Amino acid sequence: MAISFDKALGIHQHALQARVQRAEVLAHNLANADTPGFKARDIDFQAVMKQARNQASGVSMATTHRGHIGDGATAPGAAGPNDLLYRTPHQPSIDGNTVDAQQEQSRFMRNAMDYQASFQFLNSKFMGLSKAIKGD
Repeated sequence: MAISFDKALGIHQHALQARVQRAEVLAHNLANADTPGFKARDIDFQAVMKQARNQASGVSMATTHRGHIGDGATAPGAAGPNDLLYRTPHQPSIDGNTVDAQQEQSRFMRNAMDYQASFQFLNSKFMGLSKAIKGD
């Protein structure tokens, strides 16, 4: 019987990929904290995970008409789970930049901790699979 890594690892491999993507976006925001007119972006992690769960379970919602609302989370023409969204600033800047460096650093560090947790979880899954294969 073959091992299906998708079933064995579950949603966690997708979580790790989404964390990597989010880290890149947050780092880009931080790098442009002093760029006039730069608009901070982010991904909707929950929407990405919801899409991954739906794909893993084989369940997907199909719209039959352009005016139908998708899965209840987005309206037609709205951003999808993998699209970058603009962040609404707490305190707008005079030069039009929407990056709050302290908030972005906080988000980046939280994302890094979540990445580490997902990585450790996947590592333990692989160790368990390895033991199962070896018969330890």
